[in-house]
Amino acid sequence: MEPLPDLGSLDDGALKSLIEDLEQQEREVSYQRRLLHGKIDILRAELVARLQKSGGRSVLEQVDVDRLTDILTGKAAPPA
Repeated sequence: MEPLPDLGSLDDGALKSLIEDLEQQEREVSYQRRLLHGKIDILRAELVARLQKSGGRSVLEQVDVDRLTDILTGKAAPPA
């Protein structure tokens, strides 16, 4: 993110233009956020559907949680 320019040196037109530019950027970020939330919702629904089909067994049952915790905390080397 760019720092704001010296606001005292900008005339009213430049300030309005800067506001419009930043508002447009905010709209674009907001749109991207909504798209990401939609994708997350779709993925969660798919996961729920799979869990319901499998009788509640998670694909994570095969993960060694203790080993993964050690790897993520830096207490063990990742598997080769």
